[in-house]
Amino acid sequence: MTLQQLEYVVALDKYRHFVRASKKCGVSQPTLSLMIQKMESELGIPLFDRSKHPIEPTKMGVRLINQAKVTLREMKKISELVASETENLSGTVHLGVIPTLASYIVPEFIYQFRKEHPQITLIVTEMNTESLIKALQEDTVDMFIAATPLEQPDFFEIPIYYEKFVAYFSETPLVDTEDLSADNMPKDNLWVLGEGHCLRDQTFNFCKGSVVYNQTFEAGSIETLIRIVDKNGGYSVIPELHISLLSDAQKKKIRPITNPPAIREVSIVIKKDFIKERLINAVSDTIKKIVPEEMIDSRLKKFAIKL
Repeated sequence: MTLQQLEYVVALDKYRHFVRASKKCGVSQPTLSLMIQKMESELGIPLFDRSKHPIEPTKMGVRLINQAKVTLREMKKISELVASETENLSGTVHLGVIPTLASYIVPEFIYQFRKEHPQITLIVTEMNTESLIKALQEDTVDMFIAATPLEQPDFFEIPIYYEKFVAYFSETPLVDTEDLSADNMPKDNLWVLGEGHCLRDQTFNFCKGSVVYNQTFEAGSIETLIRIVDKNGGYSVIPELHISLLSDAQKKKIRPITNPPAIREVSIVIKKDFIKERLINAVSDTIKKIVPEEMIDSRLKKFAIKL
């Protein structure tokens, strides 16, 4: 049994088609088929049920394929560990970002990261938290930036900065007190993001009591929330960093939330077996150039990330 055979088996499981799997592996279809047959002969068991269309792994094949994925990941880590110590940063990094961070972080991040690390191919994908968790579990992203904690046992969360929330009103006199808190937040006319956005859950977490919000439309972005409030009245809750994207007139509609302030922790999330220490620090250092210094986690101001 060889690593090459394991790669062929994993590819066939992924594509469920001999021709597509062979193209992905860069070999001919007969070569891939023969190598898998040899492996099945060595093991004495069929790994795939070829009578099914599309082809499916057998019950034992599923177990072997799962172990093959682990083996291939571990072998890849060995190569990456050597490369991380002996080579300049290079290759491809696929970074995920939640939508409520993307509008502020991503444009400047791409600019700064490409300037500092032109030899790295950067791919940035915007997804909600649930999709990012699945993507990291399936290794379709290398890491992601999101609000934490996520309570995922196989992940490491590296706090980068802490961001306050503010209330955005259609008109500033909507509440009488200057001291806006979870206790006296208005209990109606609250516009929120749709299901799947972590900001939605965080909003309800610090808005105490029974909140009645307008369910006619649940927005998909902060920009849409703001436009809805401007046109239809009421209010919403937005991250502090988004204030810089508002017009001067819109900034006058902002009210801080105090007693206590509403804050979210923003972290880089990786799998526990991630070993590219220099790469994670390159991402972290780029974010630190974008976010105001007073928001940065105190440990990152003094120390590099150690895995």
